[in-house]
Amino acid sequence: MQLPRWWEPGDPCAWTGQGRGTRRMSPATTGTFLLTVYTIFSKVHSDRNVYPSAGVLFVHVLEREYFKGEFPPYPKPGEISNDPITFNTNLMGYPDRPGWLRYIQRTPYSDGVLYGSPTAENVGKPTIIEITAYNRRTFETARHNLIINIMSAEDFPLPYQAEFFIKNMNVEEMLASEVLGDFLGAVKNVWQPERLNAINITSALDRGGRVPLPINDMKEGVYVMVGADVPFSSCLREVENPQNQLRCSQEMEPVITCDKKFRTQFYIDWCKISLVDKTKQVSTYQEVIRGEGILPDGGEYKPPSDSLKSRDYYTDFLITLAVPSAVALVLFLILAYIMCCRREGVIQLVHHSAIQKSTKELRDMSKNREIAWPLSTLPVFHPVTGELIRPLHADSYESTNMPLMQTQQNLPHQTQIPQQQTTGKWYP
Repeated sequence: MQLPRWWEPGDPCAWTGQGRGTRRMSPATTGTFLLTVYTIFSKVHSDRNVYPSAGVLFVHVLEREYFKGEFPPYPKPGEISNDPITFNTNLMGYPDRPGWLRYIQRTPYSDGVLYGSPTAENVGKPTIIEITAYNRRTFETARHNLIINIMSAEDFPLPYQAEFFIKNMNVEEMLASEVLGDFLGAVKNVWQPERLNAINITSALDRGGRVPLPINDMKEGVYVMVGADVPFSSCLREVENPQNQLRCSQEMEPVITCDKKFRTQFYIDWCKISLVDKTKQVSTYQEVIRGEGILPDGGEYKPPSDSLKSRDYYTDFLITLAVPSAVALVLFLILAYIMCCRREGVIQLVHHSAIQKSTKELRDMSKNREIAWPLSTLPVFHPVTGELIRPLHADSYESTNMPLMQTQQNLPHQTQIPQQQTTGKWYP
């Protein structure tokens, strides 16, 4: 089990290794420290207390190994448990975390990390973070509370702050205590301050950076802000000379003499370094000069008094309803007059009736007419005797229903053609 990771970066008594190191302390404080550790361990299954300082980087690791004990083991005894576990963190009573606190977890098989820089506004106010662990195999959950008691720093904020952009690191790699300790050690060798703290760490993606391509082990990049109590060294100010500024404008690397002290482990983009001297910062407040576009000061707002005269809205109500109703009624009457009294389709109806009557008369006449049977469909000569056949009279059939060609059964004078039988005889 791991204690909450909080330390003062740059302190020679900082945590070492994986965060399970010890701090050197006097015998007088040994008993107090052991009592504190015992209290934290006794409450580890309910609440966990941490005590960061305002303006100093705070890091807390959510270890999967610790939360595995909250879930049942694998069905097979003796099998190594490697369940995917994810975490959800939020401020108690709210859906999200405080603005200064961030959280990152790359995969369900890696630990989660809470990190950020507490602000002075939250000093003395306990911040309770609800941590919910989800087992993605069994879909079970476990919840614990992290109580962050923010303490005031002695010299907050530090007057000299420098922000470095490290290109070959991701934020979770930089948050590791040994990696951050190595970086602060390199900065301390270059800066030579008496007090050096890591103030904040920000991923390049949170600054508008692009997600790197998954080739050549490319990293996202991370911004690390540190603060010290002494002015910047000459090496850090080399980036401000005109030659290096020109090289940065041409997207070339500036020449920094102390870069070799970082190059073994950290690739720093010196063109993106930011040096802030809070001792020389002046107030940004500017007196407003009245001129065009600025309204004169009207004094304090005076709301209307309670003794207002009552107003009758009955007349306004009638006008609002009566005028549109009258207009709608007039339009309705005009439309009714046009459709009913001024119809121009009466002549068309009379004409249509005349056409319908004429059509009916023609149909009645067509039923009584006689149609001569087409001669092309009647035999002219008898196929056997050769005698002339008299055409059929049209009166014996209804001409309107007679088909153009009749079958052999309908013809009265049709002679059957002899057909060949299978026995070899002919039958008429």
